[in-house]
Amino acid sequence: MSVIVKSLAGLARSFLPKPIEAHVTGLARLCINNNFTGFTEFKRFGASLFRMHKIGAPPKTKRRRKALDGKPFAKAVVLKTLIKKPKKPNSANRKCVLVRLSTGREMTAYVPGIGHNLQEHNIVLVREGRLKDVPGVKIKCVRGKYDLPHVIKPEQ
Repeated sequence: MSVIVKSLAGLARSFLPKPIEAHVTGLARLCINNNFTGFTEFKRFGASLFRMHKIGAPPKTKRRRKALDGKPFAKAVVLKTLIKKPKKPNSANRKCVLVRLSTGREMTAYVPGIGHNLQEHNIVLVREGRLKDVPGVKIKCVRGKYDLPHVIKPEQ
């Protein structure tokens, strides 16, 4: 094993202009790119500030979770009707329902419009669309589908 390590270090020195100690990350990259398997000790370096400055921070992976897993609509069963209070500058109570989606997840959905007659076990269609001033509400009910009727115009 030591013969292989020495030969690899000599090979790496021939590629690198500076001493091998200054380019440990370069050696690790060389080991990874050329599929040398016995050198896992070279890959295990914690990120120090100097190393972050030299090679840059690792790329951030942005993982956005969609409320309905990328589907436009989902069928849901109402478990409970709720009245949520919005964040600071707003004060009008928001009519929401706790629903169990067809995927099995339980979420809070906003009921748009004036008035509704939703009760437990009613079926609604929900779409994606968050309510900015109420935290945790990421989906909205669709009016005029299943057990949630359209908004009735008030007579004048």
